[in-house]
Amino acid sequence: MLATSIQPYRNPRAVFWRQETIAAGTASLAARLYAPAEISAEAGIVVHLHGGSFTGGSLVEGEAVATMLAEAGAVVISLDYPLAPAHRFPEALEATYGALVAIGKMRARWAARHAPLYVAGEEAGGNLAAALALMARDRHGPALAGQILLSPMLDACLGTYSLRSAEAGPVGCHWADGWADYLGTPDKAAHPYAAPLNATRLAGLPPALLISAGDDPMRDEAAAYAARLQEAGVSVRHHVQTAPTQWPAAYAGAPQNDSCLCRACSHVSDFYALTAPP
Repeated sequence: MLATSIQPYRNPRAVFWRQETIAAGTASLAARLYAPAEISAEAGIVVHLHGGSFTGGSLVEGEAVATMLAEAGAVVISLDYPLAPAHRFPEALEATYGALVAIGKMRARWAARHAPLYVAGEEAGGNLAAALALMARDRHGPALAGQILLSPMLDACLGTYSLRSAEAGPVGCHWADGWADYLGTPDKAAHPYAAPLNATRLAGLPPALLISAGDDPMRDEAAAYAARLQEAGVSVRHHVQTAPTQWPAAYAGAPQNDSCLCRACSHVSDFYALTAPP
């Protein structure tokens, strides 16, 4: 049975969710399936990864973003991936990649047989989504229609102006602690799947939508990744919302009229339309 999710806002489609389990090889991940009350024949499937600086977060805390992605016009499968420090890089990434492959093969279970497939995530989940796009290209995995990155954590150096302005940096903040717990050792930060901003080969990736805000601590690394993707010939849409937005803390709260998630919904809906197969 599908449960109603999040109070309505901005005249949205009604969105419902139910518990799922995604089997990937010998492992399986708990998940939530979010779907609009009316699913169009052209609806895509979005594999969503919640935030939490690699060490926290949950399906419940990812509900607001997952609901927004569904309200924009897609079926969303939000994955409960393994957390650091018990599971360091690349454990969460390999687990979610296995789930992505399984979802790609079973997409007719939730939408059309050839429904476009997307990856999406906020904060640490944005890191995993960007890395999944790299892995799918390199491993000849599921063809992705796009990647949706909201305030993604992409640079383990934590030296950008936007992070320093938020009084965050390489030590003494939860993002720094999350990176340390996720990587285990500093040398792993050089791996492109760990910190996608360090990737030297970005050509051939699916179209990207990056959303941040003027008061987003990850604003600069999102902008840098958008620029590098464009230089590599990847189609990019990059939106920076006007501050103040309480970004990225706003991801955890129920969307309100004209909130950052409300505005993001319009950008995501446009992105679905632009990247849908002809």
